[in-house]
Amino acid sequence: MNPGPTLRRVAHAVAALAAVTLVAAGPAAAQPAAPFPGDRPVTIVMTFPAGSGVDVVGRLIQEPLAKLLGTQVLIDYKAGAAGNIASETVSRAKPDGHTLVLGTSGTHAINAALYRKLPFDVEADFTPVATLVDVSNVLTINPDVIDVKTVQEFVAKVKAEPGKYNYASTGNGTGTHLAFAEFNARAGLDIVHVPYKGGPEAMTAVLSGQVCCIMNQVQTVLPQWKAGKVRLLGVTTPKRVAVVPDVPTIAESGYPGFTSYIWFGLLGPKAMDAQTVERLNAAVRQVLEMPEIAGRLTASGNTVRIESPQQFRETVKADRARWAGVVKQVGVTID
Repeated sequence: MNPGPTLRRVAHAVAALAAVTLVAAGPAAAQPAAPFPGDRPVTIVMTFPAGSGVDVVGRLIQEPLAKLLGTQVLIDYKAGAAGNIASETVSRAKPDGHTLVLGTSGTHAINAALYRKLPFDVEADFTPVATLVDVSNVLTINPDVIDVKTVQEFVAKVKAEPGKYNYASTGNGTGTHLAFAEFNARAGLDIVHVPYKGGPEAMTAVLSGQVCCIMNQVQTVLPQWKAGKVRLLGVTTPKRVAVVPDVPTIAESGYPGFTSYIWFGLLGPKAMDAQTVERLNAAVRQVLEMPEIAGRLTASGNTVRIESPQQFRETVKADRARWAGVVKQVGVTID
């Protein structure tokens, strides 16, 4: 018996509905994650210039982060004032996740103690999003000026000839200055500080023999070390650095507990939506866990650091307190 008109209409409607459901479900199941909210790119504001350690890390994560977020990731350089210009820019941006600063423990911990006045609060005016790497300093010497092979020998040599040796830094109050000053206090050294205008000038001073040494970032001194022009005595992180595994930590070289290193991380303006922060943090985590990215970061002297937004917030708070003590000990302030 043939079905009546009403029954046929019902059957056709059910079939059509099923077809629509399958069409809707099929593509949805295969779709990548939705693009990052909004119709604008994500801009990472750089605290230091092109070619700096911050820039190298930012450029490395730029493309894979853009793919994961489904939108462009742009780099905007606003270097100057030890990173304060970039930080101020982002502190005033809309808290929608589209403007981030690639800061460091220098810009978001040291500067709070170093500068008498800042146009922002390094904690209250920012939302920590994701840590990226830890960057170790390393006690680096010119063996033609001070021919020693260990941290212990270095300390003994400097103590035997007080006031004879000078050390370079990349500027008053910078991480390279504070790291060496902190070590001097711990080891009881009489060694003269000579600040330079930046990393290239400071390393030139070491290589030319104007000064005996510097406590500079591993990634910065690697080329000169590979060329045999400098000697590395001790790193300032709690653990050895993978790219120079034979260089001991200063902590294991007779100064237990000594650490003086910085982190790099992404921060946004205050009052960012928690879901947006978590989305960004998860994407950054995925990038840092990519073998190629992690390998390139490690090869350049960095140590990958993955934290939740809340852990990152605690890191900023703890580092701000720690570096405030170091700055007070050294007695350096900037108007």
